Amino acid sequence: MKLRVEVVALDCLMVRLFDEIAETNMPWMLAASESLRTAFAGHLIDLVPSYTTLMVHYDLTALSPAQARELIAQALIDLSPNARTRGTCHVLPVWYDLSVGPELSLLSQRSGLAVEEVIRRHCEREYQVFALGFAPGFAFMGLVEEVLAAPRLNTPRKKVAAGSVGIAERQTAAYPVVSPGGWNLIGRTPAKLFDRNRDGYSLMKPGDTVRFEAIGHAEFINLGGDDTPLEAQA
Repeated sequence: MKLRVEVVALDCLMVRLFDEIAETNMPWMLAASESLRTAFAGHLIDLVPSYTTLMVHYDLTALSPAQARELIAQALIDLSPNARTRGTCHVLPVWYDLSVGPELSLLSQRSGLAVEEVIRRHCEREYQVFALGFAPGFAFMGLVEEVLAAPRLNTPRKKVAAGSVGIAERQTAAYPVVSPGGWNLIGRTPAKLFDRNRDGYSLMKPGDTVRFEAIGHAEFINLGGDDTPLEAQA
């Protein structure tokens, strides 16, 4: 771990703990988040964790930048992961089908695996939620097997259906709302990922884990899924 503090704005500092994305970062990120929240207490406006950084937005009327830096330094002295700090494991049902996941065939061709094997491998792992961003409730998860990794589309789609599950590089995610997007789509989940009536709005948060579970079309519909083909929604 290499601690660096970078200026983002007059009232915002970026705490960089790592230089590379890794699943082993998360226990340290969670411990740092907890320690920083305690240290800043009522002077903290927002704390945004990501793969390797924590953005600390603080009350400039209560703390000077120098005082904020000192709080960060003190909070992270002798930092150690808490083995008891573990997020929720979510199981997301997914209907994997070319009508809603057109890049299934592309991933099959790139990897040399049958479509069924691509699906099996995507479901095989438990993925770490690293960060929320891009859209409300959009959880960046990883890491997928290298054989399934694929670059973003050269031309992003103007409209991606809510619930669409995709892969970009070694990340995977599910779109919580209708939005533009350039990820390789491989299926769709009926799960409600963003809900204004839910505490925190998002189903998932950093530190949680996710496992995808393949389901059939009938079950997808019974769970409230929208099976409108992707092209028909464009």
